[in-house]
Amino acid sequence: MKHLGRHVLAEICGCDFDILNDIEKVEEIMVNAALEAGAEVRECVFHKFSPQGVSGVVVISESHLAIHTWPELGYAAVDVFTCGDKVNPWDACNYLSERFSAKHMTAREMKRGIIPETYLKEVANL
Repeated sequence: MKHLGRHVLAEICGCDFDILNDIEKVEEIMVNAALEAGAEVRECVFHKFSPQGVSGVVVISESHLAIHTWPELGYAAVDVFTCGDKVNPWDACNYLSERFSAKHMTAREMKRGIIPETYLKEVANL
């Protein structure tokens, strides 16, 4: 069955504390991950928590990349959702893992927008 997008959820562990706690560095790496995957960046929003941690999202024409960091644990929760065939979410995840100096990454991909043919026929008749 056809799908509209791919959504990769990544658990990135053993990362460098200083990188995960630096809002400018996390944003730069996230934007570059999107570009590395072939995406077109639209907007970015990032927030620095006290005493540590960063959360943010990079909105791309093809969907988004999001991150939540726990520098004290060396951990980043990342999701990369891409629509269409042009952008490879795995390229972004691998780039992030490398740039965060991660010791380990586990990830899984979920197909998104799996719409039953019967529903598509109903919508086409509206």
